[in-house]
Amino acid sequence: MEKEKAFLLWFDQLERKDVAIAGGKSSSLGELTSHVDVPVPYGFATTACAYRYFFEKTGLYEKIKALIAGLDVDNSAQLREVCAKVRQAIMDEEMPQDLQDLIAQAYKELGEKVGQADPFVAVRSSATAEDLPDASFAGQQDTYLNVKGAETIVAKVKECYASCFTDRAVYYREKQGFDHLDVALSAAVQMMVFSKAAGVMFTVNVATGDDKNILIEGAWGLGEYVVQGTVTPDNYTVNKATCEIVEKNVNAQDIKLIRKADGDCEEVVVPLDEQNEQKLTDEQIKQLAECAKKIEAHYGCYMDMEWGVDERDNKVYILQARPETVWSRRNKENGAPKEEKKVTTDRKVIVKGLPASPGNVAGRVHVILDPSHIDEFKEGEILVTEMTAPDWVPAMKKAKAIVTDSGGMTCHASIVSRELGIPCIVGTKSRGEAATTTIPDGTDVTIDATHGVVYEGIIEEPKAEQPAQQVVAAAEYFPPTGTKIYMNLGDPELAEKYATLPCDGIGLMREEFIWTTYIHEHPLYLIKIGQPEKVVDQLAEGIRQVCQAMAPRPVTMRFSDFKSSEYRDLKGGDEFEPNEPSALLGWRGASRYYDPKYIEAFKLECMAVRKVREEFGLKNLNVMIPFCRNVEECEKVTKIMADCGLSRGKDFKVWLMAEIPSNIILADQFNKFVDGYSIGSNDLTMLVLGCDRDNDTVSHIYDERNLAVRRAIRHLIEVAHKDGKTVSICGQAPSVYPEFCEFLIKSGIDSMSVNPDTVKFTKKLAAQIEQRIMMDALTGKGRQEVEDLNW
Repeated sequence: MEKEKAFLLWFDQLERKDVAIAGGKSSSLGELTSHVDVPVPYGFATTACAYRYFFEKTGLYEKIKALIAGLDVDNSAQLREVCAKVRQAIMDEEMPQDLQDLIAQAYKELGEKVGQADPFVAVRSSATAEDLPDASFAGQQDTYLNVKGAETIVAKVKECYASCFTDRAVYYREKQGFDHLDVALSAAVQMMVFSKAAGVMFTVNVATGDDKNILIEGAWGLGEYVVQGTVTPDNYTVNKATCEIVEKNVNAQDIKLIRKADGDCEEVVVPLDEQNEQKLTDEQIKQLAECAKKIEAHYGCYMDMEWGVDERDNKVYILQARPETVWSRRNKENGAPKEEKKVTTDRKVIVKGLPASPGNVAGRVHVILDPSHIDEFKEGEILVTEMTAPDWVPAMKKAKAIVTDSGGMTCHASIVSRELGIPCIVGTKSRGEAATTTIPDGTDVTIDATHGVVYEGIIEEPKAEQPAQQVVAAAEYFPPTGTKIYMNLGDPELAEKYATLPCDGIGLMREEFIWTTYIHEHPLYLIKIGQPEKVVDQLAEGIRQVCQAMAPRPVTMRFSDFKSSEYRDLKGGDEFEPNEPSALLGWRGASRYYDPKYIEAFKLECMAVRKVREEFGLKNLNVMIPFCRNVEECEKVTKIMADCGLSRGKDFKVWLMAEIPSNIILADQFNKFVDGYSIGSNDLTMLVLGCDRDNDTVSHIYDERNLAVRRAIRHLIEVAHKDGKTVSICGQAPSVYPEFCEFLIKSGIDSMSVNPDTVKFTKKLAAQIEQRIMMDALTGKGRQEVEDLNW
């Protein structure tokens, strides 16, 4: 039978593309079971077709349509009343017998497949529009744990159907523009993990968007108490690249939710000798991190996962996985941490907690201890409560900020606050004092959710007092400089934000950021599966954002400079990448571009550049070739570019990264093929001094100010200028060492490219140095160079 017409499908019959058939949760469980090498409890799922069959057979569509007509979801009392009537209408109908029989038979077969008669299972709701990158339905329908017996399973499936009309689900759909009768629901019936510990994990830091680490939260017992925020879990940070544990925060836990031997669940007290113990072993933490990496690599985006450790065999299981919805959208305008503010001594701290959703606001507190009082919450108040649940979303949307007693970085309050862009602090009880008992209702407070601190009163930043008649609004002034000050940029999403800085353009745009943030897949793998246009389109879109924001100022994009080890981390990379003992000095940069094994991928990069310049009309885009070891490589690469329609000309410049001694020594020959150079001082220093820049043992030797490095740079400037070529630098040294900046300007460098946070400083520093040089020339009494900087 075709999938679309089936009433029931096993996990290994489902894939993530089957969201319309079995919902996000069920299709994802199928994808994990079928295509990802991670342990997943087996099971089956009823389909959207079965849901619609039940509703059509019983006439529920007409009944529900009549009940929800005229519903105002912002009226909490009306929302609660109508949704209760809809759920009761569903529960009052008997499920068609053929559908009951099918579920009962599948449950029996599941027991046979796993070797258990009447096994315990979890029945999880899975809406057909949930877990999409732009629609997070997660947690809005119900899950039933530790149930057994065919009749009970059938009843729980019907309860899942009814949970499609919980207050929070109806509210969310209404606000997101989903038709209530178009959404269907699947019920995933999955083998129960007898969790002695459980929790959640993310492949991105959900508070900051940093994707270098994996965030794991865990608590004793079943994972529901972590998701609900009932307990404050342990949190573990694991380096994504190495799977080494970076940080562990073990929190005390006095209660847990456990399964009862005869079915259902109960809350119990955690034994005293376990309350302060670490919930996972270090080995289990690393096992989970490995699973997270595999899942993220397979899906190609940040992931949100639930896990459990079975008490019977200590085995780690992945219970579900879905795309993380906030940072995958990169909604950094609403979600990015605000600039840090120093805490002054006269600020009175009331409570501290975990900074779950960053931001700084002030307002009046409304303490709510009982969900029945949600309707009393007013727009713009600060919600202080023990914890939140999905039913609280209507109130949360009105809140200026949220503070909770319990919960961790991935509890309900944390996730929803980040999605809504509301500052949130959770787990105050674990950091000293519970917010609900410490912050008086109705008082004014200042929330610093970037650092997890609540202050007494409305705190205003001190302002300098001036007589009214002397108040002048003056823009910050930056003197013009002969040395151009460019900016380094990785994330295209930040281009608009930084476009107002007093820079002369982008001196280094790192293409690698677009790969790791948006594409996630190896270019040769995409060519193999017939999707090369994904490379061109997504690269072009990322580049476009930067060029458009900076226009008419120039943007110089560096072609991909991944090492083989970094390329291997992209999906499909294992098939195409060698295992190199020293990837830093291996197959990278220009040596890839003309290699028969990679040339087709490089052509896609060229096509993306051409698309930006010709289709989008952004002629301010130039390019740079990294890690080019000899002149022959430079000639080959520029020829390939020309064959792709990228020939040097008046409005298109090709730069060379000057980061290898050969680039300096043979600059007179490289000059024939490029328009200028950008000194990569990090690699250049490493290769001039023979000092691995990533090795702490010899880090004391590594210094860009070394005389050998400075002689090399001055020589390059002299040789390049003889042939009319320009020279820039894109390392951090000019903004870190003022004396190095002075050396560069005195040597005649044309431009310097620095990080956004140092653009203003470097601009003013360069102006001061240039003025000093002019003064020295005028007076003839300037400081003399004490070192011989000639080659």
